[in-house]
Amino acid sequence: MKKFTEIDDEFICENCGKMVPKLGYSCRNHCPYCIYSKHVDVNPGDRAEKCHGKLEPIGLEMDSKKGYIIVFRCEKCGMIRKNKSAKDDNMDILIKLSTGKYM
Repeated sequence: MKKFTEIDDEFICENCGKMVPKLGYSCRNHCPYCIYSKHVDVNPGDRAEKCHGKLEPIGLEMDSKKGYIIVFRCEKCGMIRKNKSAKDDNMDILIKLSTGKYM
């Protein structure tokens, strides 16, 4: 079974209500405006997760190969997820996440 299914669809963010465009160079995983995501995948793109809670951004890590990695916590079940940041992410929020002052 494939561990990564590429899905790059536009969607309306359940947190801020903005229309989120396709990323264009990879898969869109989170809202670039408020950085929230949704707990829908077990493996990237499979849409097999039953929880469907909002994934709140709670931190930021740096990976020498992947760049900025956003740390999310599901508001419904508490699961921790991580995903690469996107080129169009709100840099002010990413900076706040890196200093622990976003929440």
